Amino acid sequence: MTALEKEKRYTADEFLAMTDLVGNYELIDGVIYDMSPSPNQNHQRMVKRITGRIDRYIEEHKGKCEVFIAPSDVKIDDQNIVQPDIFVVCDPDKLDGQTCNGAPDWVIEILSPSNERHDTIDKLYKYSAAGVREYWIVDPMEERVIVYLFEATKITGLYTFDDDIPVSIYKDVPEPLSICINKLMNR
Repeated sequence: MTALEKEKRYTADEFLAMTDLVGNYELIDGVIYDMSPSPNQNHQRMVKRITGRIDRYIEEHKGKCEVFIAPSDVKIDDQNIVQPDIFVVCDPDKLDGQTCNGAPDWVIEILSPSNERHDTIDKLYKYSAAGVREYWIVDPMEERVIVYLFEATKITGLYTFDDDIPVSIYKDVPEPLSICINKLMNR
């Protein structure tokens, strides 16, 4: 991930109006970042399986939330537009057909060697400040998941890929959601 021009700052509206950007880009503190290189196939498999599990759960329980995957823009504020790997939005008023305007309820980022600092430091702060309720950092290299519950203002756990990880935004329903990465990946 590299900054295109560190001196030039853009607003979210200027960034969204750009039609000459080809590829995946994010706007962090007004600076445009190129999200290259593209994720590897294992990363894509993981995104697909986790998203499928969440989507099936929402459908089976007739939930009002929707799950999205990158590249899909999330406008956190006027200086920050990100493309989380996976995010869940429960307020349909935040969706305008193109962009999620405001904090998703749940964000999942799957680490790649090229984005580790960005996801574990920069985005962690942005998501917490914006009002994301739950943030998962999935680390395939270490086979672990770090879960932050920002409503509780604490890290709630460090899980392995063998653990059934409870999803906090669905904890108060008759059939709570939990996800085991290795089960999803057929390991």
